[in-house]
Amino acid sequence: MDRQHDTLIIIPAFNEQENIGRVIREIRDTGYPVDVVVINDGSTDATARVAREAGAVVINLPFNLGIGGAVQTGFKYALRHGYEYAIQLDGDGQHVAAEIRKILDPVKGGEADMAIGSRYLAETDYKTPLMRRLGMLVFSFVNSALVGQKITDNTSGFRAFSRRAILFLAKYYPADYPEPEAVVVLGRNGFKIKEVPVRMRPRAAGESSINAFRSVYYMVKVLLAIFVDVFKSYQKVSA
Repeated sequence: MDRQHDTLIIIPAFNEQENIGRVIREIRDTGYPVDVVVINDGSTDATARVAREAGAVVINLPFNLGIGGAVQTGFKYALRHGYEYAIQLDGDGQHVAAEIRKILDPVKGGEADMAIGSRYLAETDYKTPLMRRLGMLVFSFVNSALVGQKITDNTSGFRAFSRRAILFLAKYYPADYPEPEAVVVLGRNGFKIKEVPVRMRPRAAGESSINAFRSVYYMVKVLLAIFVDVFKSYQKVSA
């Protein structure tokens, strides 16, 4: 499909047949000039068919790569088709399409290479499970120290990116659960990062893959990945 607009919305999706159609229709209802690609990450349900019927371009991955591989596929698609801007948005209905302009405007205005939609910059009704909230506080402390600015919502999957960031992330996007790691990778490579307050909703249907036990596992795993990235960058500087 040829590019229609200068902005691409990338939606990674795994078994989201109950949510994905609603997500795409909500984007269309805003009237905002964007193209939409759904990265179907090895779903075993009708995610691909529902997304295609709702009007999105669908890329089917041969098996489940995880969020990192799916989103990087979206960046590669954006790069190949010449998009100036990209927006990452989840397929579970938590992100409010009407908030797209909030995260895109700082990027289009040159204030940021990555704008993160944060749940924690303003009063919100959004409820985060205790263990996940603890992990977010740890990430906030660690990442803020590493990139030299306060980042309140390192795990937010609602983000906008400049062409410069697209070029970089198409090659170097972290794998697995990448959002906190991507903050460090971009911040320590000279990219401008900005957070903006946004509304988010509970998942509309289905279940998150991250429970209390996995929240602890996730936190430990990502912290290790972050420190490996920092060590690698230190080695490059020292060489």
